[in-house]
Amino acid sequence: MINLKLKDGNVIQAEKGSTVLDAAYAISSGLGRAAMAGLVNGKRVDIRYELTDNCELEIRTFDDEDGKHAFRHTSSHILALAVKRLFPEVKLAIGPAIDDGFYYDFDKEGSFSAEDLTKIEAEMKNIVKEDLKVERYTLSRNEALKLMEEIDEP
Repeated sequence: MINLKLKDGNVIQAEKGSTVLDAAYAISSGLGRAAMAGLVNGKRVDIRYELTDNCELEIRTFDDEDGKHAFRHTSSHILALAVKRLFPEVKLAIGPAIDDGFYYDFDKEGSFSAEDLTKIEAEMKNIVKEDLKVERYTLSRNEALKLMEEIDEP
């Protein structure tokens, strides 16, 4: 068991390897449903981050800047997936979370039409309903470049 010191000073125990999301649900089901990110010893982490040692833990929701950032970051990935499903020929550029939302740059012949944007929004909603498993992994620069080449994303 590990000790998690919460923002209010209380300490809860969790199994080693529990995630930030597991801890949020252990605090309350409402917090679990609202959790967007966490702060572990002051470092922003996603909700799938595994807690392996005693630490200070804060759960972030959309009411917090860290929670908004996590939501917007994920939203940019959902936008990219929706565009690739609808327009497989489009190439991905960059898609960060920003202070008041998110965006994605695409390499596309011409512009998206108003009708395209409506379709993209609908596809984003479908993707969210699919409740896809989100996985995080790290690659070296060379591995990442090789992967992008293999999937034709220059």
